[in-house]
Amino acid sequence: MNKFIAVLLLMISTLSFGTSALADFQKGLDAYDREDYATALKEWKILAEEGDPVSQYNLGVMYRMGNGVARNDKEALKWYRLAAFQGNAGSQYLLGYMYSNGIGVPQNNLRAHMWVNLAASQGIEAAENERDNLARQMTSKDIGLAQQMARECVARNYQGC
Repeated sequence: MNKFIAVLLLMISTLSFGTSALADFQKGLDAYDREDYATALKEWKILAEEGDPVSQYNLGVMYRMGNGVARNDKEALKWYRLAAFQGNAGSQYLLGYMYSNGIGVPQNNLRAHMWVNLAASQGIEAAENERDNLARQMTSKDIGLAQQMARECVARNYQGC
C-alpha cells in the first residue's frame, strides 16, 4: 500500500478511534502491507462492524480485490455503502464506479454520477474524471437529476441515498 495513503488512513482513523482501536487498526494496516490478509481482515472486521468507515472501506477493497477472501462484489458493495453513508469519499467513488460499470449492481448512470460527484466534491481526483466521463454519456436533464440526487443526499447526511 502506498505509504502516503497509509499515513492518511491512519490520520483519519485517529479522529474516529480510541487508542486501543487505533492500535487494532494499525495492526490491520501493518498486516495488509505484509500481505497477511487474514490478520488484516480480523482486525478491520471488528472495527468495521462497530461502524468505523475507514475499516469498512478497507473491507470493501479486500472483497472487491479478493485479498485474503473470495472475491465478492456484493460483500464489497455492502461495506462501501456503510462507509459511504458516513461520508467516506473513497467508498463513494468506488460505489459510483461500480454503478457506472454494473459491477455487483445493475448499471445506473444516475446513481453512478451521484456517488462520484459526492466523492469529487471531497477532492477525489479519480472521481472527477469518472464523473466527467459519465457526463459525456448522459443528457443534461439526467446530469441535473444526478446533481439534485447528490444535493439531497448531502442534505440528509448521506442517509437513504
